[in-house]
Amino acid sequence: MSTYVYGITARSHADLSDGLSGVGDPPRPVRVLEEGELAAVVSDAPEDLRPKRKELLAHQAVLAEAGTDGCVLPMRFGSVAPDDAAVTGVLAERAEHYKERLKALDGKVEYNVKASHVEEAVLHQVMAGSPELRALAEANRQAGGGTYEQRIQLGEMVAAAVQAREAEDAAEVRRTLEPLAAATSVGPESTGWLANVSFLVDRDAAAGFLEAAEELRKAHPHLEVRVNGPLPPYSFVEPGPSAPAGGAGE
Repeated sequence: MSTYVYGITARSHADLSDGLSGVGDPPRPVRVLEEGELAAVVSDAPEDLRPKRKELLAHQAVLAEAGTDGCVLPMRFGSVAPDDAAVTGVLAERAEHYKERLKALDGKVEYNVKASHVEEAVLHQVMAGSPELRALAEANRQAGGGTYEQRIQLGEMVAAAVQAREAEDAAEVRRTLEPLAAATSVGPESTGWLANVSFLVDRDAAAGFLEAAEELRKAHPHLEVRVNGPLPPYSFVEPGPSAPAGGAGE
């Protein structure tokens, strides 16, 4: 039977509550696979597992339990290995990497920050800040809306100005919050978000990070800023450009 992997931790921190269960219907019993100084928190993998709310919460609950006594490297929902031997084989093969990551992420959590524009507010700012756009819009208005070509020109100029403002505001989000984080990880681009960044934050500094995010929101009312966390540090299990191996959190 294939093996579902919740996370990786130090062998010395791998004690779990008796009777802990994880994903599946019925929920599968959670167990620990040990290899050298490391341990993997696993269960049998259910067939046809789907990312339903109940299953996602079960995955998170196991990680919360596993992280009670020490750092755990969280695996994303749906991480499945062919069998237990495959899991312990990976632990042995990548032992130094996992030990380095456990050290780097100890005492830290992830906050994901997404930012988008309040459309009406940013359009007002763009027009207010550009005499050229205001003049063209006024000329079109006086001409009964302007020609088709003039309307297209105005629309393209406004779109370009908004796009430039998105880049500026995305940089402002990172400039404000990066100094309060040990590392950052830029998420995939998606429609509707001008910034999608995960920040690795010391637990002891979390209050200051959240306060800075709130101040960012207040200082820029044309921005919608959403903060999700604290989360297990999913985005930092593998070191990225801002968190090189041996350097994250140091």
